[in-house]
Formats: sequence, C-alpha cells, structure tokens
Amino acid sequence: MEARQQGLLETQPLQEVDEDVVAALSNSVSDEEREEMQVELDKLEEEISTLRQVLTAKEKHHAELKQKLGVNPLSEFRQNFNKSWHEMQTSTAYKKTQETFSTAGQKASAAFSNVGTAIGRKFGDMRNSSSFKSFEEKVESTVSTLKSKVGVPSNSGGSFEEVLSSAAHASAQDTPAAATRLTESSEQQC
Repeated sequence: MEARQQGLLETQPLQEVDEDVVAALSNSVSDEEREEMQVELDKLEEEISTLRQVLTAKEKHHAELKQKLGVNPLSEFRQNFNKSWHEMQTSTAYKKTQETFSTAGQKASAAFSNVGTAIGRKFGDMRNSSSFKSFEEKVESTVSTLKSKVGVPSNSGGSFEEVLSSAAHASAQDTPAAATRLTESSEQQC
C-alpha cells in the first residue's frame, strides 16, 4: 500500500498508457511509411487466410486417410498408450525404481527368513524347557488315563488321535453319566 502512495506503481490504466504510446509513434511515422506498413499488413492477413485454408484442407485429407486405414480414436489411444508405456519402461528413472524394489524385496525376503529361523529356534528352545516338558508329561498322563479307561493297553503305542477316537466311540456306547465321569477325570489331571 505504501508503494502506491509513494508513486512507485502507476495508477493509470494500461489502455491510457498504450494509447499514449501509439499516439506518440503515429506522430513519428510519415505517410509514406504508413502506406508501406498497411500494404505489408494486408499481405500478412492474406497469407494467414491462405494458410488457414491449406491447413483445413490438410486436416480433412488427414481425417480421410485415417478413416480409410481404419484408425479410430480408440486405436490411436491404444497406440499412444503403448508408445508411452514403452518409453516409460526404458527410462532411467523406471529402471532405477525397478532395481530399488527388487533389492527391497530381496532384503524383505531375507528378513522374513531370519525371523522364521529365529522363531523355529525359539520353539526348539522352548521344547527343551522345563515348563514344556511338564506340559508334555501331563498330556502323556492324560493319554494313558484315556487308554486305560477305554481299555487300550498303555504300551500299545496308539496315536493321540486314535485314543481320542476310541474314547469318543466308547463314550457314545456308555451312558451319559459315564461320559461325564470320563471327562471330569481327564480335566482334573490336566
């Protein structure tokens, strides 16, 4: 605001300034020079008109040739897209980005592999721990109890799934009270 008040910015509209400049120039141009400029201006306008007509004729011929060749806007779009896609893939930025993602993928894969190895090692360590052995002993004890209730000898070596299947079969044949006792006794041992 202060600059306007100090006169650094002109407050006159541009039209008035342009009109002043034109008036000053027209006073300095002679009539002969003015006629030459008018002739030149007329020639330029005629050339522009001719060029527009030529351009219109060429555009029409262009459209006719495209129609005869079967080129439609969709095929043009497809061609332009394919060309742009190819140019993008061959650009250095794309190649660098692709290399970066490839390296990142390899590093991520290695990291997941290391995590998997660490988890496996941790489970191995846990299996050797006293709390896991205690849990394992309780499961074995429960299996032995189930085998004895079902009537399978404890040294038969049947799998846990087989024992459960036998127990389910036996309890289905027993009365509901016997099945309840079997369930309660196995829960107490766990």
